[in-house]
Order: sequence, then structure tokens, then C-alpha cells
Amino acid sequence: MSSIDRTASVFVTGHRGLVGSAVVRHLKQVGFERILTASRSELDLRSQAAVDSWFDTRRPDYVIHAAGRVGGILANSTYPADFLYDNLLIHATVMRAAWEHGVQKLLYLGSSCIYPRDCPQPIREEYLLTGPLEPTNDAYAIAKISGLIGCQAYRRQHGCNFISAMPTNLYGPGDNFSPTGSHVLPALIRRFHEAQASGQPQVTIWGTGSPRREFLHVDDLARACLFLLENYDSDQIINVGTGQDVAISALADMIRQVVAPQVELVYDTSKPDGTPRKLLDVSRIHALGWQHQIALADGIRSTYQWFLDEQHSIRS
Repeated sequence: MSSIDRTASVFVTGHRGLVGSAVVRHLKQVGFERILTASRSELDLRSQAAVDSWFDTRRPDYVIHAAGRVGGILANSTYPADFLYDNLLIHATVMRAAWEHGVQKLLYLGSSCIYPRDCPQPIREEYLLTGPLEPTNDAYAIAKISGLIGCQAYRRQHGCNFISAMPTNLYGPGDNFSPTGSHVLPALIRRFHEAQASGQPQVTIWGTGSPRREFLHVDDLARACLFLLENYDSDQIINVGTGQDVAISALADMIRQVVAPQVELVYDTSKPDGTPRKLLDVSRIHALGWQHQIALADGIRSTYQWFLDEQHSIRS
């Protein structure tokens, strides 16, 4: 397939988030001249009228739909109704406007939590909807599943070239490091950093450390987004990941060595582990010619450096 004309307009939703900011960085790096963005104060993606008006004025050629309300186990468990409501509306409005205003192609980004809690590993795309979801994030997962079904529905009814990709666990510059709303990797970076700064001898993490997770640097996902826009046109979802996983205990130790080597790891086994294992089968995207480039250890180091730079800029 031919590459997208770099003068085409591309609307990146959620451009201030982890994924959206990485996508914007990558599009700029490869020469796109008309990258469209809108902050929450400029455009409420939950409002169909507002989204319709925005599309009518700006007429994007392509959409990379990275916006969404996201969070870790604690946030998903505490606010399931909010995660369901916001994420249902955010993709429903954008897809409707993309169809009505003739967008050439839309890429919708889901999440690997859409897959059943106990499905076989590694997780193939066809395992979707074959079993119960993980209860700690089922509301979020249902909302994201409805988005990929939406892509297929608009293809069937209206002939829209809407595609959907399922990224694995993401991390990198722009991540959420808040104490209550972050995912495991940035949460551990912050906690080890704070332990080192305050002289605490230990960091306690939830669960047994035995669950296994796959982590993809967000800059690799950004490359995958453009790659799929240019090379993928199927109505089937496609996984995006590394094809490699690591135990949470090993991840925590990797972060400890980078951030605070003298701090001890302690496990609170009274807290939930979440899904036992979540490794994506990425043979489909590998067959197309895409693979990740950033090793986990390198990504942790660069992400921690970004965190330090942000802390410094806040203080100054």
C-alpha cells in the first residue's frame, strides 16, 4: 500500500494523553503538516452536537481515535459507571461524525483488557467475546468492545474504512504517575522514587507479584498506528504488542534497580492480582512487517528520566 500524503489532515483525539501525544510526536517526525487536535475545553467528545460541529468546520481526512478515560485496577473498581459512560460516548460521537463527514479512514484504539479473563495465552484476536471479563475492569472493557463493534458496524452499513487495533499495556513519556489513577509501571516508578527521596526502606506492591504482563512503549505504538493506517484495511481487530511478557515481580525489580536499588520490595498478598496473565499474540501484525523497537529495560530508563525532567520543571 502507498503511504498517506503528508499534507492530509489527521485528527488525533486525546492528544494530551499518553497515546495521543506519542502519535502527534510521531506524525510530526515523519512530516505530517496538518495534525488536528482539540483539548477537552475546546471539544467535549461526549457531545454529539459539539463533535459534529467540529468535524464540519475542520473536515479531517483521517482520524486516529486515542481518546478515552483510562485508569488502573483501583480507578476502574471505584468508578465503573463513569468509565462506562465516558468511553461509550467518546467513540460513539467520533465514529458518527467521521461517517457523516466523509473521513477517509479511522483507526480506533481499544485495549487488551477487552479479552476474557481466562482465555488461552498468548491471546489471539479471535478469542474476543469467548468468556467472562476480568471483574475489576469489566465496565471499561465493555465500553471499549462496543467501539470495535462500532467500527465493524459502520463498515457493514455504510462502507466506512474504520479499523481497530488492540494495544497491550502501554508506558512511556506522558504517562499518568498519580498515586491513585496510574497503571502498574508508572505507579512503581513513582513509588520507588518517593521511597528513595524520603529514605523509606521498603515499597509494598499489591498482590503476589506472580501475574505476567506485556508492556509496549508508547512510541512503538505510535509507529504502529501510522503503519496500520497505511497497511491494514481489514474489519478484524489486530493486536499490537511485543509478544513478550514479564512477571510483575520481575518488572518491579527492574524498576527498583533503575530508580532505587537500595529499597526492598514487599508484597501485600491481601490485595488482588487482577488477570493472571495477559500476553497478546502479535503474529498478525508481525506478518504485515511491523515489530516493536524499544526494549523494556531501555524504555523504563527513558521513562524514569522523563519523570525526573517533569518533576524538575514543576519545581522550577
